[in-house]
Amino acid sequence: MTTTTLERPRNQTSVGTQQDRLPRASAAAPTYRKTATTVGVIYLMGMVVGIGGNILIQSLLGAPDYLAALGSNSILLAIGAMLWLLPAAGDAAHGMLMFPVLNRHSQRIAVSYAGARVIDAVFVAIMALFILFQIPLASEYMKAGAANAAFFQGLGSVFTQAQLYAYHFGMLTVGCAGLMLNYAFYRARLLPRVLGMWGLVGYAVILCGSVLEIMGFNLNLLHTLPAGLWEVFIGVWLIVKGFNASPASLERTP
Repeated sequence: MTTTTLERPRNQTSVGTQQDRLPRASAAAPTYRKTATTVGVIYLMGMVVGIGGNILIQSLLGAPDYLAALGSNSILLAIGAMLWLLPAAGDAAHGMLMFPVLNRHSQRIAVSYAGARVIDAVFVAIMALFILFQIPLASEYMKAGAANAAFFQGLGSVFTQAQLYAYHFGMLTVGCAGLMLNYAFYRARLLPRVLGMWGLVGYAVILCGSVLEIMGFNLNLLHTLPAGLWEVFIGVWLIVKGFNASPASLERTP
């Protein structure tokens, strides 16, 4: 009797093994084009609205006896305060929008950046609240007459100083957030590295300048200019070009 043994073709196993070892085609990395456009618009609109609100507020609160003048201009002051709330909301939205972009490269930076932007928005909202406190204070000032004028003027000065402190602490947070963002931009090459370096320098200046402002040095907002110009440029860049289509891994980038 002859026994026939069915043999598996020798090349079948090797072919299958070779196919298993071949790298699978990976899905293309998302470019987050809509996110880049939205973030760019937030940068530009926040700059325009913030400057407009600041000009309106300073024109009212910068007068020698502003409490007496606020009686007929309280609505304008309220508008100025509300204009500042729009950039605050934009800052919080900015942190949320950038989270998935940064999370692909560093979860730690993504979470920290989002948290810093929310804290920044809270400080700006507190600043707007102290501005609004001046409206009922001006009303009581007008009712009190000359006898209690000094008390209300002193209270108004306290609110003004509290407003400035809230702003400077908000800028401290902005400086920290900007450093984290531009570190990710530079290392992961989400943008050209020269733009990441510009942002690192600009937000470092904001951070140091805000510390000096809190210590009592008046820099007249000059420390905000480098990062402010960066935000305008990056806003236009993100709208026109977006993020780099092939960024590097943050952990593996030298």
